Amino acid sequence: MKLVIGNKNYSSWSLRPWLLLAHHKIPFEEERIPLFSQGYKELLAAHGGIGLVPVLLDDSVTVWDSLAICEYVSEKYLDGAGWPADQNARAKARACSAEMHSGFNNIRNTMPMNVRAKGRRIEVTPAIEAEIQRIDVLWSELLLSGVGQEGPWLFGEFSIADCMYAPMTFRFNTYGIELSGKAKGYSDFVLNDPDMQVWLAGATAETETIDFAEQGL
Repeated sequence: MKLVIGNKNYSSWSLRPWLLLAHHKIPFEEERIPLFSQGYKELLAAHGGIGLVPVLLDDSVTVWDSLAICEYVSEKYLDGAGWPADQNARAKARACSAEMHSGFNNIRNTMPMNVRAKGRRIEVTPAIEAEIQRIDVLWSELLLSGVGQEGPWLFGEFSIADCMYAPMTFRFNTYGIELSGKAKGYSDFVLNDPDMQVWLAGATAETETIDFAEQGL
């Protein structure tokens, strides 16, 4: 099985399925294609999908899109354990993941994931603040209720929902976003997760720079 990813410093979508595979210690080959480098589109096109990262290649199966890859891995390799076992919790985890997958565009556009950058500052507009507060409230409510379980992950045990929100912890760390108690504790916990630290080391070792993702200089 091979996971094709982009730059670890910038590609939030690549991080999500990588984290699921790494956390569950599922063997896979990692192929990194630096985005916006010479010939990168041709290299991605050779792997199928839609010419974007990530792409999962598993024998004759090709899966693109982060959430679809996570679903595939959960079904084939984890006997569904990528999601909470409880039906109600599972439905909520899927809803939270879908919200992350399709939403928070103001944060995405003005706070690109830039793992190795520190001390960046951007203008926090009301629209951005509203999205930050939504994430803060969502994390806090999930951690307080635990949907029947008490942390440390959003649904007690590690799930695809944590993979989907993990890039936000890097973003908040880069741009100095302050969170409330429970949400801050969760963000710090995720940032210090051993697999996240492995990703951070890989991002720090990269030398490529994507100009439009260098916000808040």
